Amino acid sequence: MKKAKSPVRRQCGTMGAHFRLLETDARFRQRQTTLEQATHRLMVSRTAFRLGVTKIPVVVHVVYNKSAENISTAQIKSQIAVMNKDFRATNSDRSKVPLVWRGLVTDVRIQFVLASKDPSGKSTTGITRTKTTRVSFGTGDTVKSKATGGADAWPRSKYLNIWVCTLAGGLLGYAQFPGGPAKTDGVVILNTAFGTKGTARAPFNLGRTATHEIGHWLNLRHIWGDTEDCSGTDFVADTPNAAGPNYGKPSFPHVTCSNGPNGDMFMNYMDYVDDAAMFMFTTQQVVRIQATLDGPRSSIGK
Repeated sequence: MKKAKSPVRRQCGTMGAHFRLLETDARFRQRQTTLEQATHRLMVSRTAFRLGVTKIPVVVHVVYNKSAENISTAQIKSQIAVMNKDFRATNSDRSKVPLVWRGLVTDVRIQFVLASKDPSGKSTTGITRTKTTRVSFGTGDTVKSKATGGADAWPRSKYLNIWVCTLAGGLLGYAQFPGGPAKTDGVVILNTAFGTKGTARAPFNLGRTATHEIGHWLNLRHIWGDTEDCSGTDFVADTPNAAGPNYGKPSFPHVTCSNGPNGDMFMNYMDYVDDAAMFMFTTQQVVRIQATLDGPRSSIGK
């Protein structure tokens, strides 16, 4: 068997997993409608947002077939460090945001910590390790169950579950939006796109895949709205409408959808550019995240 090549272009499986749930679970479709309406009301009112910094316990489920896929604790900690910089807007590369949007760079006010207590109250490193007979996983959530070669989720009311494994089809990761099944809630990240050391491989070796997927877990959409034209929306007001995803390291400005002179906000964490080209969440994305923490994810971080 040939060694799998590292992806060279960002591919996120979140919307594929989302559409599958919409088609197979009628209650999920209704919950999404209700949650979006509630999120919109919270974003408009801006009266109940949490004050201070929300500390979210994280459990990293490492699912591996070969020993090289059993990533080190140091690699895991390097990813947590990136998440904390990105979500607190303390990442040094935020200075690369074009001047016209620099004032929109906003602290999400979330701190991620590896869990110190497991669901039964026992001490833990916040890391589980599961050897599997499977050589790869897709977006069908099999990595999220012991019965299908993965690892079971810890309660989503208390933990952010992150599964790290080998993904097929060039995927870097995928997430489940709020409102989905509890047993599959969390994010999945390719083991060569996780953290900044160990098995992490360029151009996805700066930890931004997890930042992107956790953005989805906190109810952010891709900035182009996942349509083939200019009709899509990401439900926030301060990200310019865009025709589609941007890849690699684009040059500013890149104008689509009559959004000149500044063009696409391709340096946003919710686009598809390389890790080294994404640096920011906007003010209104943070409002949406905080509405999510006050709404469907209100039990976590308390």
